[in-house]
Amino acid sequence: MPVLPHAQHAAPRSPIRGPALPIGVAVTAIGVLLSIGSLPSASSDAVPMPEPVAVLQVPTVQVGATTAADPCADPTVQEAVADGDDVATIAGFGGGRAFRDAVVAGNAPCVSLTDPARLWVVVNKSLPLDPPEYEPSDLASVPLQMTTPSGRVRTEVAAAVGAMADAAVEAGVGRIGANNGYRSYGLQVSTYDSHVRAQGQQGADAGSARPGHSEHQTGLAIDVVACGSGCGGLDGFGGTAQSDWVAAHAWEYGFIVRYEQVGTPVTGYAPEPWHLRYVGVDLAAAYHDGGYHTLEEFFGLPAAPDYGH
Repeated sequence: MPVLPHAQHAAPRSPIRGPALPIGVAVTAIGVLLSIGSLPSASSDAVPMPEPVAVLQVPTVQVGATTAADPCADPTVQEAVADGDDVATIAGFGGGRAFRDAVVAGNAPCVSLTDPARLWVVVNKSLPLDPPEYEPSDLASVPLQMTTPSGRVRTEVAAAVGAMADAAVEAGVGRIGANNGYRSYGLQVSTYDSHVRAQGQQGADAGSARPGHSEHQTGLAIDVVACGSGCGGLDGFGGTAQSDWVAAHAWEYGFIVRYEQVGTPVTGYAPEPWHLRYVGVDLAAAYHDGGYHTLEEFFGLPAAPDYGH
């Protein structure tokens, strides 16, 4: 599948008036304008007002920011991308918010939202995994009580969910366990087929991803459950103290609640308060602070409530 053409989904930008000037030239030009002299007072009737002076358009520049037009031109970003270091790549853009803004504006040609190896990959009903049978290379055991045999996720996800569960216990909200982590393409085939047999095609598509369209296959998704003397099921997670705490604090550990009720028209999935998607601390903070409810909205992508076939 080709790299997603972000420019097609970019938010409209204000037109640029004239070429951007180097900082030194811009500052000099401003000084020239200011040195012309004070304009006559508007209250004086004796001196006619001069013709308006054109205002110099000076580009906004952030100290320490990468090249505004193309952060991917920065050598630090290029090295991070080549090394597969997603955290360093996002930092090279200037943080989670700047990374998101550059992607949405179409100013990040080195970023592919369809690369399944990246933290920022978007998998939905219109964006399947490429290749369909993708398997992450760095899987580790989930350090929580499991209720299914699917107890692996990517290494950094395992560390993050373990830290989150420990924090929940310290906060007094109870233990968190896990139901599902990584699921292979083959396992997703049987999982989806079981939903079709039980609920029909339409019901299955509202609650289970078709093979090749599942976030679980990336190793970046995990379904969590509430545990007491034992662990409950997925349907019993919503409304628990653990669920409320996760909704409020998961972002601090790099997770977002991927399928919220408000996002159903965009994702095409029924609410799943248990389904957490790891995007890393920087992007999760930008997602939370920006008040987003779907990755599609976050990255300026179109809604994907239905499959294309």
